[in-house]
Amino acid sequence: MEIWINPACSKCSSALSVLDAESAQYTVRHYLEDPPNEPELREVLARLGLDPWDITRVGEARAAELGLDEWPRDASARDRWIRALAQNPILIQRPIITADDGSAVIGRSEDAVRSML
Repeated sequence: MEIWINPACSKCSSALSVLDAESAQYTVRHYLEDPPNEPELREVLARLGLDPWDITRVGEARAAELGLDEWPRDASARDRWIRALAQNPILIQRPIITADDGSAVIGRSEDAVRSML
């Protein structure tokens, strides 16, 4: 299991606490320092069953700078969104947990994190 975190994020800290309490084996990826590339984002999106705009933190200042509110949210713009996430990892929702069985979840709630155990 791998968890993508921002150490300054309270949801990430909560997810790590749940994993630790359950003695889960996992690796931590500080995705701001080690950002996912486009193929990795495509894989995670497929595992999550989501589109790139579904995992984008549109409230971030960088999102406003890029004008993401004006970007189309359809198949024609999918590559553009993925490129933006790869180039601006601060925009990626967190924490994202991926399991060895191919499943993944955005672990913003305790129940979501527990679903990976």
